[in-house]
Amino acid sequence: MKTETWSSRTTFLFATISCSVGLGNLWRFPYVAGENGGGAFVLVYLFFVFSIGVPLVMAELAIARRGHASPVATTAAISAEESGHSRWQIIGWMSVLAPLLALGFYSVVGGWSLDYLLQAASGAFVDADADRAGKLFANVLASPLRMIASLSIMVISVAIVVGSGLSRGIEQIAKFMMPALFALLFSLAIYSNIVGDSDRAWDFMFNTDFSKLSANGILIALGQSLFSIAVGTGALLAYGAYLSDDISIPQAAWAIGLADTFAALLAGLVIFPIVFGSGLDAGEGPGLIFATLPLAFSVMPAGQFVAALFFLLVFLAAFTSGLGMMEPFVSWAEERKTLSRPKAALLTGALVWVLGLAAVFSFNIWKDFTPLDMIEQLRGLTVFSILDYVVSNFMLPFNALLIALMAGWAINSVRMRQDIGIKSDFAWRAWQLSTRLLAPIAVTCVFLFNVLG
Repeated sequence: MKTETWSSRTTFLFATISCSVGLGNLWRFPYVAGENGGGAFVLVYLFFVFSIGVPLVMAELAIARRGHASPVATTAAISAEESGHSRWQIIGWMSVLAPLLALGFYSVVGGWSLDYLLQAASGAFVDADADRAGKLFANVLASPLRMIASLSIMVISVAIVVGSGLSRGIEQIAKFMMPALFALLFSLAIYSNIVGDSDRAWDFMFNTDFSKLSANGILIALGQSLFSIAVGTGALLAYGAYLSDDISIPQAAWAIGLADTFAALLAGLVIFPIVFGSGLDAGEGPGLIFATLPLAFSVMPAGQFVAALFFLLVFLAAFTSGLGMMEPFVSWAEERKTLSRPKAALLTGALVWVLGLAAVFSFNIWKDFTPLDMIEQLRGLTVFSILDYVVSNFMLPFNALLIALMAGWAINSVRMRQDIGIKSDFAWRAWQLSTRLLAPIAVTCVFLFNVLG
């Protein structure tokens, strides 16, 4: 069992919020909102965050605090205690392996942000036209050594922090980076609304025209809400193991949900005024940040400085999320008793780096290598795309479904209520409605949509 605990409720919230506020907010949320109609998508996304996401965050944190161990050991012990067998241990294994695989491709994207930070600081975006902006990203992808260098910096720095432990590593970084994240987000949002087209951006994000939102868009909003708030990623099970009994789980879960949502909305208010003010397409897709925004920065007042701040923000978000992704595997490896925490972090970092190499090569020397063509859903996908697809579309929603079923049905309801600390009968019935019915039905729909297409 974990003997170390968070030094304070504030530090725990800083670490958990900075973990959930990652590329899902800054990279994925703006472009999926842009592709799915803006305001209606945002409203549905908010509904899912608070009706399903927050109750599941409560469930994960309660399970983690009860176990005080790695996700694998926690789920095995609670499952055996509740039912006499360890079938729910699969949640622990998914919570260890999914973030490890995710960090393999996530670190590559984090490396892109570091590369772009250096390019922005050197003035590479100054006077860039559309052709040059596109070539900047193409040049990054075409250079394995360049991508390996940024990948290595990302992985090594994450491994050093996680290997330093809770109080000397993760807490110290969270105390600095979480306030820095929100300070940068807020400052950039003010700037973007001054120099960009704020009227059109606010109308796009908050004018709810449901005719622009398809059934697929609703499922994407649900998946984004779970991905963004870190449900099923293993981070909550890992960080929750260090929770002391005096921290209120409902209050913490609502704080995480509100902060994560605020960050996503701020990210939209950073990006969309710039996009619309520059006459660009809000539905550009995954390349919105790296292929499109540099074009806007090139013509903005103080564009070089603002671009550097923006990509610093993206890198910090990727880095803090990386800590939460590495912690579950390190926690499990450390429990084997054969590895110290620094050695466990070194081993985990090496595994992530190897996965990252395969993801890097997907854009250059292995760009035509599609190893799983025998599986219909994975046909034509590179290693990078396979990792992204399997983790995002299969492992995370499936793990979220299992967590809902375990918390809502497998664990004794009286004990679960005590573990969470819900005092109001109304709040408890609402939590049960969400975890027993809403979450399983909704997540199953997302899972089937993602897997079956």
